[in-house]
Amino acid sequence: MDSKEFARKVYEVVSQIPRGKVSTYGQIALLSGYPRNARHVGKALKFAPEGLPCHRVVNAQGRTVPGWTQQRVLLEKEGVPFRENGRVDLKNCRWE
Repeated sequence: MDSKEFARKVYEVVSQIPRGKVSTYGQIALLSGYPRNARHVGKALKFAPEGLPCHRVVNAQGRTVPGWTQQRVLLEKEGVPFRENGRVDLKNCRWE
C-alpha cells in the first residue's frame, strides 16, 4: 500500500462528511478502497491537513479520540448527539 495515495484517498472521503454527521475509521477505510485498514485511517488523520473535518471520525463504538476533548465540543456545535455513556449516537448521526 502506497501511504501517500492511501492518505490522499482518506482525506478525500473525510472531506465529504457533512456537518452534523460522523463516520467511523472502518467506514472511511472501506470507502477509500482499503477495507480492514481502520487503524491506518487513524494514523493518516493524525497528519491531516488543516481544515479537514477529522473531528467527524469516531471509532465503531462511537468513542471520540482519547485526550482530544475539543473533538466532542466541535461535534456538539454541529448538533451531533451523544448518549449518556459519552459516546456519539451513531444510530442517529452516522453518515451513510
